[in-house]
Amino acid sequence: MNERIFISADSSCDLSGELLRRFSIRTQPMTITLGNETFLDGDHFTPEDMYRRYRAEGILPQTSAPSVQDYVEFFRGMRDAGGPVVHLTISSELSASYNTARLAAEELEGVYVVDSRQLSTGVGLLAIEAAECRDRGMDAAAIAEHLRGMTDKVETSFVLDTLEFMRRGGRCSNFAALGANLLKLKPALEMHGGKLNVYKKYRGNIDRVYREYIAERLAGKRIRPGHVFLTDSGGVDPALLRELEALVRALIPVREVHHTYAGCTVSTHCGPKTLGVLFLDE
Repeated sequence: MNERIFISADSSCDLSGELLRRFSIRTQPMTITLGNETFLDGDHFTPEDMYRRYRAEGILPQTSAPSVQDYVEFFRGMRDAGGPVVHLTISSELSASYNTARLAAEELEGVYVVDSRQLSTGVGLLAIEAAECRDRGMDAAAIAEHLRGMTDKVETSFVLDTLEFMRRGGRCSNFAALGANLLKLKPALEMHGGKLNVYKKYRGNIDRVYREYIAERLAGKRIRPGHVFLTDSGGVDPALLRELEALVRALIPVREVHHTYAGCTVSTHCGPKTLGVLFLDE
């Protein structure tokens, strides 16, 4: 293992603390603003905190990229430790983080910033790929180039239980949200071309929809067997999550199915009981 190469990502990669430690991946927190208060995504402000404040106050936070100076200090800490850095950001179509991190990298040598063109554990899959490349002895420049060629092999999608949070955030009209609720529609979104788009609308009970959605996403795919993620925004019953993991394993050969929680970057827009199955294509 080449420990002198640092792999890092924005906190919106939504990897658990266990996975970050296991693969030696560092994260730069996104910024969460709620009224006059500012928090760091993750340990300092979680989706549970956000839902509680929303229920009490009826307002949602705004998420933003770290500043150039934040990134400079983050990268410099790793560079001062003696190694080059490969850093993954959320899609540049969704956030300013890539351009901001790129500007910060210009102030330092040996920092390679990669636009993941993904969000949530779609970024996390690439971060794990980077760590495994590092552990096989690949150098930093080669890892960054490899990752840029992998961005279109990431399958990132989610199914939503409610449009309330998208309506509150101005990403969905009151009429559309009301119609979806009356018809019990559960929209499914996927990343395509760096953007998040609705590709299908399921109908019915969300527990049944999860199973249908997972089966359809995995059907006919040549999936890399190393890592598959079930990522949710909170509120999904743990027993159901175990059933969904068993479903994934029954449908495809996979070494590891990871369960992680989406941070505020996703949860602020999608709300509770959003769930995605994310993986890499061969």
